[in-house]
Amino acid sequence: MAQPPVLQLDNVVKRYGAREVLKGLNLAVHRGECVALLGPNGAGKSTTVSLALGLSVATAGRVQLLGYDMGAQGHLARAQVGVVPQYDSLDPDFTVIENLQVYGRYFSLQGAVLRERAIELLGFARLSDRRDDAVSALSGGMRRRLMLARSLVNGPQMLFLDEPTTGLDPTAKHGMWDGLLALKRQGMAILLTTHDMDEAERLADRVAVLNGGVVVALDTPRALIETHVGTQVLEVWGAGAAAYLNDRLGVAATEQEHRGEMVFLRNETASRALERIRVERPAEVECLFRPGNLEDVFFRLTGRALDRQFNEGGEE
Repeated sequence: MAQPPVLQLDNVVKRYGAREVLKGLNLAVHRGECVALLGPNGAGKSTTVSLALGLSVATAGRVQLLGYDMGAQGHLARAQVGVVPQYDSLDPDFTVIENLQVYGRYFSLQGAVLRERAIELLGFARLSDRRDDAVSALSGGMRRRLMLARSLVNGPQMLFLDEPTTGLDPTAKHGMWDGLLALKRQGMAILLTTHDMDEAERLADRVAVLNGGVVVALDTPRALIETHVGTQVLEVWGAGAAAYLNDRLGVAATEQEHRGEMVFLRNETASRALERIRVERPAEVECLFRPGNLEDVFFRLTGRALDRQFNEGGEE
């Protein structure tokens, strides 16, 4: 018999006054699964997380976390989850290990049990040799690893991650990803919000694309790419790129996707255009041929909303 989801949102609606932020959202996260939320600012990602944690109450629909109905029972569920916020919230007045121990006391951990847990997590975060250092002495990557370790003090059944690798260099970023993948293999359920498409593609088992308060697509990263983009993408740019594609290659406007000054072609159109460019080598055009990715999916499903938001402004 299949286990129930760790987190489940059923037909959730959230209104702030006359503004409807979520419009019947459905989402589930299972044990050992990472679900990534993608979408432009204002799509409803932060509202979804707030409802999932019981920090906000749904206008309609049902939110369950660890079997608890979020609302009156929200505190019981929150005691069994971990949260890694986007911004550093470590206490600068405490050492590395003290940050873990002080946080653990919020969950009624004490004495030798708390100390052993802190030491174990320092090993997981590869910070054992920095245990007595001030937090200010840590690099950005070390601080993010410590934030992750702190979120695990209470032995959570689910993690909520908000842009966990923001500002990290590639080495530190991959270190964080390794730690998160290890947790997932151990059965941890993870809800990830990120603007890093590579991060979503590497960590997520399923990706939910939010736009206008609804999930417009939900599937594995590979399935989303194959369904909405295809396997081949040609990026074309240069002062004469538009004229070259329109006039000399006769690429129909419906086969072109514009992102600023760059033009993106897909699949057979991309292959045909690449062959001509390789033969003709036009000086006014540069190009890059590559596989489709989640960023292409993001623009494909939310691009118009992004253009409108850039012009009008928008909030999460």
